[in-house]
Formats: sequence, C-alpha cells, structure tokens
Amino acid sequence: MHALPYWRLSGYYFFYFAFIGAFSPYFGLYLQSLNFSAWDIGLLMSQMQLMRLFGPNIWGWVADRYGHRMGIIRLAGAVGLAGFVAFFWLDRLPAMLAAMAILAFFWSGALPLVETLTFDHLREERSRYSRIRLWGSVGFIVAVMGTGAVLDWVPPVGVLWACAGILLGILVLALTLPEVSVTHVSRENPSIGSILAQPQVRALMLACFMMSAAHGAFYVFFSIHLANHAYSKTAVGSLWSLGVLAEIGVFMLMARLSRRFSLRSILLFSFAAAVLRFLLMGWGVGSLGVMVFVQLLHGLTFGAYHASAIAAVNLWFPGRAQGRGQALYSSLSFGAGGLLGALISGRTWEPWGAGWTFCLGAAFALVGFLLIWGWVGRAAVPRAEGGVKTPDPVQ
Repeated sequence: MHALPYWRLSGYYFFYFAFIGAFSPYFGLYLQSLNFSAWDIGLLMSQMQLMRLFGPNIWGWVADRYGHRMGIIRLAGAVGLAGFVAFFWLDRLPAMLAAMAILAFFWSGALPLVETLTFDHLREERSRYSRIRLWGSVGFIVAVMGTGAVLDWVPPVGVLWACAGILLGILVLALTLPEVSVTHVSRENPSIGSILAQPQVRALMLACFMMSAAHGAFYVFFSIHLANHAYSKTAVGSLWSLGVLAEIGVFMLMARLSRRFSLRSILLFSFAAAVLRFLLMGWGVGSLGVMVFVQLLHGLTFGAYHASAIAAVNLWFPGRAQGRGQALYSSLSFGAGGLLGALISGRTWEPWGAGWTFCLGAAFALVGFLLIWGWVGRAAVPRAEGGVKTPDPVQ
C-alpha cells in the first residue's frame, strides 16, 4: 500500500508560499531603507516575474529529459537559500540584481516539479490535492501577518531574517520529500508540440494567461485602491487575509466539488466569478460589504480555478511530459500573464482611473471564460495511464 507523505508535502507548500507572504509585501520596504530609487526597487522585484517566464520551463525540460526530479528540487532549495543569504552583505544594485536573479531562477523552478510529485503520490486520489495545497495558503497568512508584526518592532532588515528562515524550511522539507516508488511506469513520452497541437490544451493555457492578467491590477493596486478610499491599514490587511481564508475554504471543499462537478464546469464558474469580482472591485469600493464579497470570491478566482487548471494540466501532459506541462502552466500564467497584467494596469491606473483599470481585468477574465466555453472539454484526450482515447473527464 502506497503511503501518502501528506505532512511533508503540505509542509513544503506551507513554507513555499510563506516565503511569498514574507517577501512580496515587505522586501521592498527593506530596499527603500537602503535608499534605492523606485525604479531600482521595481527592477529588483521584477526579477521574480521575469524568471518565472523561462525558469520553470528549463527545469521542467531537464527533469523530463534526464530525470532526477528530487535532486533538482533539493538543488533549487539550496541555491535559492544561498542566493538570498547574499543580501545580508550586498547593498549595490548590480550585485543585488545578480543575487535576485539566481534566487528567482531556482526558486521558481521548484514548484512545478513538486506539483507533479504531489500528483504522482496521490495517484488515483487527485481530488485530495486541494487538501495538501491549502497549507500553502495557511503559510502565506502566517507569514504576512507574522512578518508584519515583527517589523513593527524591529528595523526593516528583519525581513531578511524572516525570509532566510523560511527558505531554510523549504530546503529542509525538500530534503525529506520522498520520490514516488513507481509500480507502473508510463510508456508515454509525447512531444510537447503534439500535446499543444490539441485545441483544448492551447485554449486552457491561453485562458490561464488571461486569468493571471486579470489579477494584475489586484495584486499591484488593491491596497492602494482601498487606502485611497479611506480604508485603514487594519481593514486592508483584514481584507487580504479574508481572501486567502476563502481560498483555504474552497481548497477544503474541492474534493467534494470535483466529485459532483466536472473540471470544465468549475473552470467556467471560476472565470465568471472573476468577471463579477473585478467589476465590483473597481466600482463598489465605497461599500465595505461589497469589498468583503469581492474578497470571498478569491476562493473561486484563485482556489477553485488553480486546483482545476493544475489537475487538467496533469491529465493532458502524460508520462515524461508532466514536468514541462506544469512548467508551461506556471510560466505562461503566473509569469507572462501576471507580468502583462501588472504592466498594463500600471499604464492605465492614472489616466483611466481605478474603475476602468479593474474593468480591463474583468475583460481579461471574460476572454478566458469564452476560451474555456468554446474549446476546453469538447474533445477526447489521452489518458495519463496509457494511450487509449477515453471520454474527457474535464467535460
């Protein structure tokens, strides 16, 4: 009987997303304390998005071509930690750019491989994925609240200690994660080109790109949007936490939802919720009740969407193509889509205003909905276990 390493996998997700919770909101404050300009801070922080464009694809290709998946995950943990520790001694832009690029290149490549490892451990129990992934959301909340509380009492350099400790946790968990003992090795080794030739696969990837682009203004300007309408910092933080709590709640329900509804139906509902969410975000900010509802919708626009999209990618990229499939999903959505959404919202925020900028996010989500509606789940796909064509479980 295969024993699922539930707590070790959950622990990895906890620390991985805890790093985001400590790094993203607070590392810019540390850079500001070093008297870096806004342009320099933006250049440094953008390395995380830029490296997600190609880092996951390179590591996914290496893992699919040469194997040694766990070796790559552990190497990523070790080099990522080493790259970040260098910040304790660096204070000049060129050297910090190099350290940030190294950190981002290795750190971004590990998660898609851990996603494939998780699904390999789950085997026929894929609906349990969300119960593992929810610990990443817990880690994010713990880190964003804990690091913020610490920084109220210590100088901005405290964020370095918090992030380094979390990266050490990632490395420790990476060293304890077991590889799957394979009882049946898939003979499938399809080319990425042949998989992407399927219209539904291309449509899903483009829809995922659109969903991340739709969230661009949210991740960059939501706090500013609230602050501009007299929301206190406590209220802003509480609304952010509420969104992640909603995400956790959906993750806990995903096993039950996936037994009742198809992946296609869940994806369609998630994209429809995103259209509504960003329209309300732009024009309903004057009402606290509307903003609470907006953040509760995060459970659908990220939680249900991500769990369903990643399950579809795992299904449609069988055999040795799984690593590159998850890497493509990560780089095209969170990398390219997120970067485009952030850049466009930055250009439109002042001339268009908040309402129309968030409307643009709703438009991105609507395009994603139409892609899922028109192409995803309308054809048969290869089973992950073999080459037999079967009715698509995404339908």
